[in-house]
Amino acid sequence: MTRLKRCRICKKEGYIYLRHANLPLCKEHFISRVHFVVQDTIKKYEMFSKKEKILVAVSGGKDSLALWHILKELGYDTEGFHIDLGLGEFSNVSKQISENFAEKHGIKLNIFSLEKELGSSMENIIEKSYEKPCSLCGTVKRHLMNKIAYEMGHKVIATGHNLDDEASRLLGNILSWQEEYLYRQYPVLPEEEVLVRKVKPLVFLSRKELLMYCKANEIEYADMSCPYSKGARSLVLLDVIEKIEERYPATKIRFVRGFYKLRERFKPSQYVELHKCPGCGIPTASEKELCRFCRIKERVKRDVLAS
Repeated sequence: MTRLKRCRICKKEGYIYLRHANLPLCKEHFISRVHFVVQDTIKKYEMFSKKEKILVAVSGGKDSLALWHILKELGYDTEGFHIDLGLGEFSNVSKQISENFAEKHGIKLNIFSLEKELGSSMENIIEKSYEKPCSLCGTVKRHLMNKIAYEMGHKVIATGHNLDDEASRLLGNILSWQEEYLYRQYPVLPEEEVLVRKVKPLVFLSRKELLMYCKANEIEYADMSCPYSKGARSLVLLDVIEKIEERYPATKIRFVRGFYKLRERFKPSQYVELHKCPGCGIPTASEKELCRFCRIKERVKRDVLAS
């Protein structure tokens, strides 16, 4: 096994080698670097201030728990929320680990049950639908995240999307030339009426860095995959972008940073007019029809009445 090079800053034993930056670091300086990158991202994109309370979306995975830990270490006022999706053991483990983290660090965690909010577990919804599981789940989580934050009076939601997530999503949007989605891919989506501000402070940190951050700080996380994620397009794109990175280090960060600089070129010349959903009031493209979340909710009601 090849021994890590000594830390470039203090010459102590190396903990991690950041190949994209040709930078070996000890544990202490690696943690400091992670904190610096996140703080710099928050400042550069004007995500939030220390006067605001940040609602952190906590899944129980390494990224969201690392984010919560980093924001706490940086002195931000945070509160977590976790949505129990009702996906058997996967959801049970994720919920328990999120609770353990909150208790250990003395931070408030709000837990919401999808079954109580929607009348059915995600498992039941997926099993009775012909739609792709990840698409269904994404719709439900995005809606509930916004609804929960708005009703709790929070102005900002922080999510644990990392560099790999951003690079693979960007690749997918370019392959399909989803111009509207391209423009909306940014570290900050500003608040708009009932839509709260959404921020991604981890967009310049890779999966590897966040994994090593959790290990360095002894953060327990759910090391499980969603039972319905097998074969998902997002995982294929992640694999593709990782293969490119292995061959050409720093591709991911150049790809994402470069896009953010060019993003204004994808600004739509004409915006789709949005209308309030007659069911929930959330803006939607349809003038008279229910939004996708409300259509899923109606489908759940019909299934309950039919049973």
